[in-house]
This record gives sequence, structure tokens and C-alpha cells, in this order.
Amino acid sequence: MGDDPARVSDHRPLILDEADPAHARTLAELRDLPHIEHIDLREPLRAEFDRLAGAAGSVADPDAQRWIYYPWRRALVGLPGPDVFRAVRLDRNRNKLTRAEQDRLATSTIGVVGQSVGHAIAYLLALEGVVGTLRLADLDDIELSNLNRVPGTVFDIGVNKAVVTARKIAELDPYLPVEIFETGLDADSVDAFLAGLSIVVEECDSLDMKLVIREAAATHRVPLLMETSDRGLLDVERFDLEPDREPFHGLLGGVRAADLRGLSAQDKAPFVVRLLGARGLSARMAASMVEVGETLSSWPQLGSDVMHGAASVVAAARRIGLGRKLPSGRIRIDVDDCLDDLAEPVPEGEPIWDDPPEPAPAVDPIGAIMTAAQRAPSGGNSQPWRLRADACALRIELAPEASSAMDIGFRGSAVALGAALYNARTAAAAHGLLGPHRFVEQDAGVALTGVLTLGDGDDPVLAADYPAVLTRATDRALGTGAAIPDAVLAALNAVAVDSGANLRALTDRDDLALAATLCGESDRLRYLTPRTHAEMMDEVRWPEDDPDVGIDARGLALTPKEWAGFEIARRADVMAQLRSWDGGAALGAYTRDRVRTGSALVAVTFGAADSRLEGYARAGTAVSRVWIEAQRHGLAVQPISPMYLYARSSGELAAISPDYVDTLASLQSRFLNLLGVPGHEIMALVLRLSYPAADTAPVRSRRRPLPGVDSRS
Repeated sequence: MGDDPARVSDHRPLILDEADPAHARTLAELRDLPHIEHIDLREPLRAEFDRLAGAAGSVADPDAQRWIYYPWRRALVGLPGPDVFRAVRLDRNRNKLTRAEQDRLATSTIGVVGQSVGHAIAYLLALEGVVGTLRLADLDDIELSNLNRVPGTVFDIGVNKAVVTARKIAELDPYLPVEIFETGLDADSVDAFLAGLSIVVEECDSLDMKLVIREAAATHRVPLLMETSDRGLLDVERFDLEPDREPFHGLLGGVRAADLRGLSAQDKAPFVVRLLGARGLSARMAASMVEVGETLSSWPQLGSDVMHGAASVVAAARRIGLGRKLPSGRIRIDVDDCLDDLAEPVPEGEPIWDDPPEPAPAVDPIGAIMTAAQRAPSGGNSQPWRLRADACALRIELAPEASSAMDIGFRGSAVALGAALYNARTAAAAHGLLGPHRFVEQDAGVALTGVLTLGDGDDPVLAADYPAVLTRATDRALGTGAAIPDAVLAALNAVAVDSGANLRALTDRDDLALAATLCGESDRLRYLTPRTHAEMMDEVRWPEDDPDVGIDARGLALTPKEWAGFEIARRADVMAQLRSWDGGAALGAYTRDRVRTGSALVAVTFGAADSRLEGYARAGTAVSRVWIEAQRHGLAVQPISPMYLYARSSGELAAISPDYVDTLASLQSRFLNLLGVPGHEIMALVLRLSYPAADTAPVRSRRRPLPGVDSRS
């Protein structure tokens, strides 16, 4: 970089740092020249940087400033330094390209030979920021006939094509280094051009030079790209991976560059046809070849074809630069062929629900008892039990096939089974068939069984819950955040304690906001963990699914915005991409919003000394009773299931989500501390309590048909 304006290059801007004394003198000289235009963009571009999401900490020197002198423009422009300039200019690349990927691509040096078609390619490489240094070669000057495909102006006529490209790139990004070979390439200069290149793009007209460049690319082990604008033909030759491969995929046989020197255009025509393929040419291009030298001076090219081809070259260069798969070969990316397939889009629209009728309610007492049991809450409405009944007893057996990754050791299933047994007892009490009940672990290969012996007893307290058992529902609608009266909270705590459990409640708005953040982060990890994401999506029932298991999608109470987001979140490939970025903060918004708009978050807990499955099942009784009591007081109830709910060690957290063990352990510890759960207590379930913001009834998920009653007794 010199300090004399008279010695400035005709294609590179002069970058001046006012803090450098020599540069300051040059700036003073330039400012004294009356014909120099001054444009100061430093302040507005710095303000734009400050508005960028995630910009803080993303640059090494955020306060740097430069003055850029463009001699061909006679203009002096004030800009932020290179770090801020690049961060702002390329911000909209994210997350098509992450910052790390952009940084990796910025280490590459790409050479482009031929600046007619190559002009569009070089400019697009710079525009997208997928190159760190550009090297351009062309010996010709711009002519008016070039301006059908070269995005220059009449002011560029008579200027070397490589200079025109370099100037345009400098006006886009003055900090991007651009080297030019104004005399083009020949056999003597090709090695210097290819030295140190990451990729070479060959877009020259000379057939023998095309071969010279390929022979040199093989020697230097540089991958080569070429785009022939007719029908979007893209060639990839990975000389970096296959230095011994034949040029042009072997289509010219053993022909070498020396064999083509001195041939006339007509003599080269057979080779061109072999390269492009007579059958692959468009009809217009093939017919035009007949006219070259007669009614046409050269091969026809359209600007739109050139721009489209440039996009395919840049996409290929991006793959090579990022180490993604791109073998040698050729492909046609033909826009006209695609337009022939133009068709009306089929709108996805809203799901069409054709609900089958609910089964008729059981009229016999045993059937009514089984119906009540079947209405119990369970994770994802998995109904993790098998009901077996006869005239003497109802057996509720844990069904391991309904378990999931988060159901560590069947603990969640045991809570659901305990709730089912309580429901059955309320029905038995109401029908005068109440008898003793018990839980049995590891009986005949079944991990847990709840047994209700049928008798002739009743219990007014149990029977009073029976109608509520049948109408109990999960309500996931947003809440008003209205406070719950102390008397209601006391009533909820009383039924929990009466069931041998405890109730830990959050009602303070700040505490709920923090709980919302913690629960939302757990949900984000649930989406990003492949197994839990797949299981979560399997829980949601759509019109085409089995209607008797899972959560009815309408029961999610999604807002229109949430519906749109959920459609995206269902895709495993999208979750994999977010996982690779450790992104997806919005994935937790659904749960965050519901906890924030809730009136309370409560955890039903029980003593850690009773940590066998039977202990979880007994806590399921408390869960059912608290739920019923909350609804009796007009509260909506929604279970909240953090990923770590049933995990009791780091090994169990690893079984749920091996990639997020430490994060889940931290979330679990913070959540338990926030709720005030002491070390000698275990959570059975977490419930959000709210007053719904809208007067709408929740959509209840269906249950499996009841099994028959065994007549043998």
C-alpha cells in the first residue's frame, strides 16, 4: 500500500487508516483535491452493526475505521474496519452459512479464467463471501457486444475485462484481495496463476487453453469447475482427489493441448461437439453452431443463462470449500426444462378431522370401573397399562411397550398406573363395589401391577371424585396469569398430603418466569435429541393416525403462529441442522409461554425412601387427586414434562440424551432448587395451573377401546 495517490492501482482501491501517519498524509492530500467526492458511511454502517442479532463479540476489532479511495470513481469513502464491514455485509448469509463456515471459506483462493462468463462467477463468489482471495485472468477489453452478459456499463468499454471485474468487486467489498492477470494466460503463465489456488474456474474461449489449464490443474492438484451456459451444463473435475484423471472426463480421448494449437475454429468444431454432446445441446444452440461463421460471428449466450450458471459454480465451490461431498462429473441444471414442469401448488391447508364416534359408555359396573381407569392421564396419552378384569378384581398391569426414553425405569408409567388405579377406585366407590387395593412389583414378569379387589363397599369422598374423573382433561391454552387464591392452594396441598405426597408450588411472577426459561430450555433439548424428538412427534395424533392413542393435535391449543412453527419443528432434518448449530431457542417458546401465562407451577413429590415403582404409583394417586381438585376450582391443568423428570443420576440423563447430559443436570438442579424440592423428595409430576385466557373447552384425547371382562372367576 503506497501513500502517493498518483501511484494507486487502476483496479484496486487504496485502503487508508487515519491512525497511520503516512496514511493520514495521503488522506490530507486527497481531501485537498477539488474533484474528489467524499462519502462518509462509518456512522450509519456502525449503527447497522449494532442492530444485528448476535453481533456482539463476533468481531475482533469493532471500533476500527478506514477511508477507501477509489481512483476510477474519484471518490473517498469512509467505512468501518474490515471486521465490522464483513459482519454486516454477510449477516444475511446466516444460517444458510454459519459464521464458522464463512470463516472457513474466507481462507480459500479461487482463480477465474475468462471474464465474460467468469465475471458473473467471480462477482457472485465475492458477493456471497465464499472466497478469501480472487485471482482473475483475461487479456481482452470490454466491447459493447459483451454487455449482453457482462453486467458492466458503457463506461467500461475499452477497459480490460479483468480490471472491470476487479473494480466492481472492490466497490462491493474493498477489503477482499483481488489479483489480476491482464495479459490472460498461456502455457508460460498458467503455473503462476494456479500456484496456491484452492479452486480454478475455467471459462475461457480457447479450446487449447482449456486443456492447458486442466493439465496444469492436475499437476497442481487443484479442483476445476466449468459452466457452459447452454442448458446449465456444469462440469466438476476433482484433480485434487484424482490427479491422474483424463481432462474433460476423457471425452477427448488422448488429445492434448499441443494437438489443438493453430487449428481454425472450423477444425475445432468436432472437438467442441464431443465435449458438449450433440444430443445434449439445446435445439437453438445446436442450430446456431451451424450458423457460426455464416450469419453469426460467435456462439450465442444469454445473460440470464450466464447468471444461472454462475450460481451453480458458486454452489459447487461452496461444497468444495466446506469439505462436503462433490465428486467429479457433470450435470445439467436446465431452467427451461424445469419451467416445462410448472404446475399449480397443492395447498397444505388445515388438517381435515373426521372424528369417529366415541364408544358408547359402559352400562355395566365393571365396564364403568374400567372406563374410569382408562381415563387416567399418562405421558403422551400412551396409556401404559393393560386392563384385565373379572367379577372379582381389576388388574392394571404396566405395559413396557408403551414406555419412552424419558420414562426412565418405567417411573412415569408407574405414576400413570397409580392414577388409573385411583380412578378405578372412585368408580367402584360410586357403584358400591369398592374393595381393597394394592400394588405388586415384579409379579409373573410384570414390572408393576395395580390390583383393585371388587367388594361391596363405598366411600363418599372417593365417589365424589368419580364425575370429575370422567371429565378430567388437559388444557394447554394460554392463561391469564391471574393469581390463585390462597384457599385454593391450601386445598390442593391438602389432597396431596392426604394421599401421602407433598405439593411444591411456584406462584411468584419472577419465579414463574425463571421456571418458564428452564422448562423452555428442556423442551429445546427434547426437540434436538433425535430419539426424544421422534417420540414426541409420534405422540401427536393427526387425522390419518390411530384415533385411540396419542395427543389429539387440536388439543395442543396452538396459536396460528405456533401451528406454523410446529409444522417446521416436526421435521427431523431441520432439528438435525439446528442441533449442529446448537440453536433452536424458539423451540422452547411453546412451553415458556404457557408457564409464563400460568398462575402456578406445582410439583407433586414424595419421599425418596419410597423410590421403588410402587412409590411412584402411590404418588400417581396424589397426581390424580390434585388434578381433579384444581379443575373443581375452575383451574386448567397441563402436565409439564422436563426431560430430566424421572432421571436420578447422570447415567440416566445420558440414556435420555447423551449429547446434553451436563446441560440437563444443570437444568434439573436449578429447577429443583427453584421449586424448593429437598434432597429427600422425588418429583412424580409437574403441573401448570392457569385460568384460561379464552372461554374454550379443551380437546380431549381419546382412549383405547376397553377389553372384555373375563367371565371366569
